[in-house]
Amino acid sequence: MMRRFVRTRRFGTRADVDETVLVVPGKTLIGGEWVGAQKRAVFPVFDPATGDVVGSAPDMGAAETEIAIDAASSALESWRRTSPRDRSRRLRQWHDSIVERREELARLMTLECGKPLAEARGEVDYGASFVEWFAEEGPRCVGSVDASCSDRRMLTTRQAVGCAGLITPWNFPLGMITRKAGAALAAGCTVVVKPAEDTPLTALALAKLAEGALPPGALNVVTAARANAPAVGEVLCASPVVRALSFTGSTEVGKRLYAQCAGTVKKLGLELGGNAPFVVLDDADLDLAVECAMASKFRYSGQTCVCADRFLVHDAVFDDFEDRLLRAIRKLEIGRGLDDGVTLGPLINQRAADRVRSLIPDDAAVFDKHAAAARALGPTFVAPALVRVDLDLDHPPPCWDNENFGPVVPLARFRGDDDAVIEIANRHATGLAAYVVAGDLRRAWRIAERLETGMCGVNQGIISTATMPFGGVKESGIGREGGIGFGISEYLEDKYLCFGNLHF
Repeated sequence: MMRRFVRTRRFGTRADVDETVLVVPGKTLIGGEWVGAQKRAVFPVFDPATGDVVGSAPDMGAAETEIAIDAASSALESWRRTSPRDRSRRLRQWHDSIVERREELARLMTLECGKPLAEARGEVDYGASFVEWFAEEGPRCVGSVDASCSDRRMLTTRQAVGCAGLITPWNFPLGMITRKAGAALAAGCTVVVKPAEDTPLTALALAKLAEGALPPGALNVVTAARANAPAVGEVLCASPVVRALSFTGSTEVGKRLYAQCAGTVKKLGLELGGNAPFVVLDDADLDLAVECAMASKFRYSGQTCVCADRFLVHDAVFDDFEDRLLRAIRKLEIGRGLDDGVTLGPLINQRAADRVRSLIPDDAAVFDKHAAAARALGPTFVAPALVRVDLDLDHPPPCWDNENFGPVVPLARFRGDDDAVIEIANRHATGLAAYVVAGDLRRAWRIAERLETGMCGVNQGIISTATMPFGGVKESGIGREGGIGFGISEYLEDKYLCFGNLHF
């Protein structure tokens, strides 16, 4: 019997949660059993909009991580010998359970990460699409046969790499788990998921919905508070049983995990930070440019790794674009994610909000309506700000050189030809995503190809999809997730077999 986890809390006469996501309180799924941490230790999970406690999760460490790895290892042989078609059916069953509980998952996600409910619903759909996609990809991961020699046959097979460790971020608490776990499970790997300490509840709900679809030990979840999180990561990196590690998060943490994985030479996937340039050319449709800018910049209050962070607008259209963008920003509604009409929710916690505020200079354009609303709502709310950046200065404001992860729009004008803006856009150590808005698509194609990023949206502000590879270059990471053959390959080894002396 499933048990209620998140209880209904009422504000006035309206219930915030009409129905609850059903999981086991204070426990997580390891080896097919719902277990707690040692000494029943738990940590609270907060609603970033109000600071209220919305649930709790087991506070686990190195010992529990080892147990989870053992569970994944015990289940590995059976799972990877399961036919790809059977694995596909099981993943599809998990997908159907996620879709069926869409509203409950979305509300839970909004409670623990703060994003507007409409965005949370979209994330459930997005996350489910990866499970469906990889359920279809798995049976198609076939090898090859070479009969070019008369006395031998040479062939390749594709085999699951083994147990995989998956460390996921708080900004997409559902989508980042399914994007990794869907690929790994379809390949025949078993997994240990370590969700972010700010958003473990969605991970636990996903695990509950996987029961009955996935066999015991195929999917294991280790939750931990901030103090224990490094110990969990260290065990996953050091374990010789864990043969692949996938991490989405900051570049700083990713580099540390990269070094820790060297001792066991794992397959490694890193999706790290970015500082996406958003280029508006002089022939751009400015209404379209603003539409793309708003979609990219203000999704989840700017808290995504592919959010536009550096706006480069041609001098000929700069003033017009800025005016249109300011009008669009004025229409944003700040508030709690469960409230109707809200388009801009809180940041994940006060530490994040304080950091973003520190990046906003005193002369930034901040609207009185938004500033007043943010003050009234609480310390995790940050009003959107537009910062004009002079590229001729030796030291631009901090929000230009740093991934701001908030509702801040650093806006600079550029002069000269396309080569000039390409050089400015590439002047950064990271290279995850970029955006170009242009009328002449030949010109846009040329710029997009020369931008040093793993992805580029041309006349499009939202680019991530299960059908295309997601990932970056330079310090934005290693490997790709999603796409035809890309994401699942991160969890497969290609093995060459040579049958000789056949003498046909």
